Amino acid sequence: MNDIIQLLPDAIANQIAAGEVVQRPASALKEMLENAVDAGATQIQVIVKDAGKALMQVIDNGKGMSLTDARMCFERHATSKIRTSEDLFSIRTFGFRGEAMASIAAVAQVEMKTRQQGEELGTLIQIEGSEFKKQEPTSCPEGTSIAVKNLFFNVPARRNFLKSNAVEMKHLVEEFQRVALAYPGIAFSFYQNDMELFSLTSGKLSQRIVGVFGKSYQSNLVSCQENTPHLNIQGYIGKPDTARKTRGEQYFFVNNRYIRSNYLHHAVANAYEGLMPSDMHPFYVLFLEIDPTHIDINVHPTKTEIKFDDERTVYAVIRAAVKQALGAHLVVPTIDFSMDVNFNENWKNDQTRKDDVDRENSYKPDDLSKENAYKSFQSSTFKKQSTSGWERLFEGHEKPSGSSVDQYRNDNKKEEDTDILTFSSKANDQSAGANVFHEQQENTGATFQVEQSYIVAQMSSGVLILDQQATHERILYERYIKQLNNSAGASQQCLFPQHIQLSPADFVLVMDIKEELLSLGFVIEVFGKETILIQGVPANVQAQNEKALFEGLLEQFKHFKSELSLDKRENLARSLAKKSSLKKGSKLDPSEMETLVGQLFACQNPNYGLSGNKTFVKLDLNKIHAFFAR
Repeated sequence: MNDIIQLLPDAIANQIAAGEVVQRPASALKEMLENAVDAGATQIQVIVKDAGKALMQVIDNGKGMSLTDARMCFERHATSKIRTSEDLFSIRTFGFRGEAMASIAAVAQVEMKTRQQGEELGTLIQIEGSEFKKQEPTSCPEGTSIAVKNLFFNVPARRNFLKSNAVEMKHLVEEFQRVALAYPGIAFSFYQNDMELFSLTSGKLSQRIVGVFGKSYQSNLVSCQENTPHLNIQGYIGKPDTARKTRGEQYFFVNNRYIRSNYLHHAVANAYEGLMPSDMHPFYVLFLEIDPTHIDINVHPTKTEIKFDDERTVYAVIRAAVKQALGAHLVVPTIDFSMDVNFNENWKNDQTRKDDVDRENSYKPDDLSKENAYKSFQSSTFKKQSTSGWERLFEGHEKPSGSSVDQYRNDNKKEEDTDILTFSSKANDQSAGANVFHEQQENTGATFQVEQSYIVAQMSSGVLILDQQATHERILYERYIKQLNNSAGASQQCLFPQHIQLSPADFVLVMDIKEELLSLGFVIEVFGKETILIQGVPANVQAQNEKALFEGLLEQFKHFKSELSLDKRENLARSLAKKSSLKKGSKLDPSEMETLVGQLFACQNPNYGLSGNKTFVKLDLNKIHAFFAR
């Protein structure tokens, strides 16, 4: 019987490994950026074309590689990090398994130029699909430049599964941001199709956060720091009012390595309990420093998930640190990047303020001074105090001719005749009940509201109860879908056009859906770097603030994008319907309610709202009679 088990060729084995490590262009960029950081670079430049499908190039000024190392780095399981098995549990740098470059070279055309410091010539290596095409000396700057071209050129099935350029670009920017945040001391730049998206100079973490996410974050950061024998935490969290509905701006770094952890995210969210809605996510960039022997980072191919040997302690420390930072924020509401707000207690040392607080706490109602006499009104058994001696307030002031002061004195004397003031109440009026009944009778019709949330409509066969928010969302959704399909959205011009500063990822997203926004009725223009100008909004949207409307639409769009598998048009129609619909608590007149009912039953699917909940419930006469059956 013939043997059927055989070793795989290296090229196929590398492609299998690439399936774990290189899932999309962002995966390859992550590995190259981490290699540049490990090389000791102080400046890293990223160049991307066609969302990484055509080109991804990372240029650094690190220590470079020798001729042998340049060739060896593309071999499987070749690494400079591990010599013994114990080294697996004491690694503080990035990649160490030696599969990244071999995997990338298996599914792309790679060109690498590298030169060590002090050497006259460098090395050029070209590889296509794990096959070495060229290796020769070359003239190049100190450091390493790796260009990955035509990713998945030899695996067309994998290339077909890549998303649109906007989606892939979003992932590229996210990977770049993670590495840039982890190393604020390194200068980074990022170019997409020859357009500069980021230019980050080396500096403090607070400056790096503002450089990555925009100047709007400068006044919304709260310093967070905690040192314990087991774990050290430092970084920044966002103010509660800056929380968003979508995740994406939450960053945990363990020993400067980005990780994902729903368990630790819950610790941060739990610290915000009561300060923001439960479905919102706070911003945070937190760095955890822990002994490598207490964690296992080799539990996932991309090493974004790790295990702690004592997760409960880590959870408790993070929760306590965030709570402490939020408590300090209540004392110091704004942040100065030059001071530590966690331990700012200068106000306690201010003797003047301390005396004010002591005087306030020692207040006694029986010993009223002129300054706090008004506090007697706080008593439920208030009795009007004597106003004698008030004339002294006007001593030294000249009394005007025909003065209204005399009139004021006379009016005051009339008021002093009675100690207790009594006001008449309509509750004592015998005709009040009749008037209320008459008013209610006038406002009662075939359609009315309950708690300004539900619409009750009378029918010949019974009663309809509609959820007004779900009803309006359904009506708007079908209207916007029709406008997107026909590109027939009407627009109303803004009296005062507003500009919005976006993050690079959001700016790319807006440019990707610009045509769909135009079909809905939005008129936007590019107004500088990552800035757009809103010239018009849909004509049928009641917008008090065009900027808030657009930002809310964008957040809702990203939320649906992460939660649901929808195309751009349906996602945009859902998002705008959610954002611009009537909310619970909106008061409607009978004609508006009747219009909503009529528009709902003109929809193609009037029975269900966008969340899958019912838009209305019908109570027929038989069911109503059954409630009162004897």
